[in-house]
Amino acid sequence: MRMKILIAVLGLTLGSASPAAGSDPPGQLSPASTPSQKAKDAASRAAQEAQRAAKKAADAANAAAEQGKVHAGKISKALAEGIRRAAQKAAEAARRFEAKASESSALALDASKEAANAALEEGRKATKATEEALRRAEEAARVAAQSTQEEAEKAAQSAREALQTAAEATRKAAQAARDAAAKAIEQARGPGSAGPQSPGK
Repeated sequence: MRMKILIAVLGLTLGSASPAAGSDPPGQLSPASTPSQKAKDAASRAAQEAQRAAKKAADAANAAAEQGKVHAGKISKALAEGIRRAAQKAAEAARRFEAKASESSALALDASKEAANAALEEGRKATKATEEALRRAEEAARVAAQSTQEEAEKAAQSAREALQTAAEATRKAAQAARDAAAKAIEQARGPGSAGPQSPGK
């Protein structure tokens, strides 16, 4: 008799506990892991990567422009080659940023799409400007090795002007990338957030 009572009590206890254990519908995802949120997080990460690449591109372009200015009026084969190498680094950094901006644009959603596309467009302009600067720097290095000082300085001045243009283009691209990253972060955090986090440097 006692055994029957004990079994009955256990049955009631287990029966009342089961609904609590299975209160969430099977397969229900938490808001943080929904496909929509994952897409927003991916877009945010891509935008931040593009922002970091843009900063590196801007730094490289500025460094090349500064190197050109420092050696104004005293160009030589070695100095021209140094400017050429700096311009090459700037062009490579700009191409990397454009690639990251393209990835970010492809992943961007809704409100952040326009900003991501703007960053990509500025990235393309920066790439074009830095490649033109590299072309002129290569020409300056060639002239410095083969021509007169006057001709070498003229070619170097052309390279310096192109490097300044490239530096300005990459600054604009970096700003556009920062704006895009901020919008993507804000979108990923949702409408109830206190505000966007600062994009990583």
